[in-house]
Amino acid sequence: MRCWPLFLLWGLLPWTGAGDSGRSYPHRTVLDSEGKYWLGWGQQGSRLAFRLEVRTAGYVGFGFSPTGTMAAADIVVGGVTHGRPYLQDYFTNANKELKKDTQQDYHLEYAMENGTHTIIEFTRELHTCDLNDKSITDSTVRVIWAYHQEDVGEAGPKYHDSNRGTKSLRLLNPEKTSVLPTALPYFDLVNQDVPIPNKGTTYWCQMFKIPVFQEKHHVIKVEPVIQRGHENLVHHILLYQCSSSFNDSVLDYGHECYHPNMPDAFLTCETVIFAWAIGGEGFSYPPHVGLSLGTPLDPHYVLLEVHYDNPTHKKGLIDSSGLRLFYTMDIRKYDAGVIEAGLWVSLFHTIPPGMPEFRSEGHCTLECLQEALEAEKPSGIHVFAVLLHAHLAGRGIRLRHFRKGEEMKLLAYDDDFDFNFQEFQYLKEEQTILPGDNLITECRYNTKDRVVMTWGGLSTRSEMCLSYLLYYPRINLTRCASIPDIMEQLQFIGVKEIYRPVTTWPFIIKSPKQYKNLSFMDAMNKFKWTKKEGLSFNKLVLGLPVNVRCSKTDNAEWSIQGMTALPPDVVRPYKAEPLVCERSSTSFLHRNFSLKLLMCFTLLSSMLSTECL
Repeated sequence: MRCWPLFLLWGLLPWTGAGDSGRSYPHRTVLDSEGKYWLGWGQQGSRLAFRLEVRTAGYVGFGFSPTGTMAAADIVVGGVTHGRPYLQDYFTNANKELKKDTQQDYHLEYAMENGTHTIIEFTRELHTCDLNDKSITDSTVRVIWAYHQEDVGEAGPKYHDSNRGTKSLRLLNPEKTSVLPTALPYFDLVNQDVPIPNKGTTYWCQMFKIPVFQEKHHVIKVEPVIQRGHENLVHHILLYQCSSSFNDSVLDYGHECYHPNMPDAFLTCETVIFAWAIGGEGFSYPPHVGLSLGTPLDPHYVLLEVHYDNPTHKKGLIDSSGLRLFYTMDIRKYDAGVIEAGLWVSLFHTIPPGMPEFRSEGHCTLECLQEALEAEKPSGIHVFAVLLHAHLAGRGIRLRHFRKGEEMKLLAYDDDFDFNFQEFQYLKEEQTILPGDNLITECRYNTKDRVVMTWGGLSTRSEMCLSYLLYYPRINLTRCASIPDIMEQLQFIGVKEIYRPVTTWPFIIKSPKQYKNLSFMDAMNKFKWTKKEGLSFNKLVLGLPVNVRCSKTDNAEWSIQGMTALPPDVVRPYKAEPLVCERSSTSFLHRNFSLKLLMCFTLLSSMLSTECL
């Protein structure tokens, strides 16, 4: 792609002082908590079009930031003054100093101001080839916004005070083309009067029983039901499918998630079937696919997990938010399924402290997909959406797809992962997975601010590395995952022997002397980690022998499990297509790390279990 500097020619700009531009914007969201700042947007080929509607007669600011702050941000400021529109391209350095960009890449399309609001429409290229601009990709984008009651003067924009904020969005989501009936029946999975503690973060879990249908139905849309006034309190919602072997006593009460006293029944709820995050939209299934309800194979019990964000520790909050599921008796052609791929959640997933970057990989092996697909659907399955999932240390996730040793197009990626913004990504085109294909979920972490090991587990301070694939037609495969061998990891820090037989969990070290009678977790934390040691450990872990889980719906395993090895020529470094500009060429290389894994019982959380080894 060749890019040339584009400068704003004010005399050629279309301008109207009233009315609407008539342009349509397929995506729209409110950016502030008071409904004063609305953003609309849509892709137009290699450009992105934006519409800002802000309750002010002064300037409006909008931009992109790597961290959601003013540091190193790409910013545009516009408004209408004395009946004339203006739009100016700015950037900030690491010290948050605002400077006008010599290359003006934002192009005004329409502007209007009345007694209460300013409306500005503009476009820009996804990739401007300007070092001061941020490229817009399929990854999460942290947009920043601000406004002021006065227009920009000769000295530049005045400080916006508290009229500012940030929000994570996915700007290149495909447009929804199917139109749903307006009067669909629905049922709600909604919390009832949950008391929100006066602390920053609360995860609340509640099990629900799916309504009993006498015949098969299809869920075709899911949308959030947020209590009025709690739009910023409810941060994200996950819906999990649970075991069907319960009675209704599990429905009696909710509980804080990931708490030591959390009901055991909650631990059976492992497969995400829906995800919503603040700023996200409702999810509609493709017109030929639906989530089946009413048959023995379908969910009977589900777990609703709601993340409440209460940064001011406000007291006395009571919430009744959740999800609404729209369904139809007009059965669609295919049942949707969900496959969990990546690293299965276990304490054997280890990340040293103090690491600016550490990579983990989970494998859905060709042996697993060969057996399951050959038995269930030899012609393959079709993926239409993906949820990428990690926790607070996560910085980037990629779902890689291989066929006969050759890497295919990425199924999904997010190089700017934000734990607080998780939703299913619609694929622009459905991707087929055939028998013998293999998948790698590749996660990138940052633990610079941590002084102890980070372990795989359910809590937000623990980590995950997972991809949830929404696909059709549904087959009897729910999990295709792997985990690295803990013994070879322990050998890296000098462990020679553990006590056998294993009677406690976590198991205890026997030798050498400096680790004697310590748990393996304590031993890993006692080791003096440096960045150099962490890099060497990363290289080791990503080259260990592998063991996989290849699970059916009832948690039984396909016969392909235990130790397996990946041929060395199957996996090569990931190479993104280079972005070429006239002034520079940039290619992004993501080196490959292959994992080979050793078997242990699944550890569902960092809550300790004796069911291992």
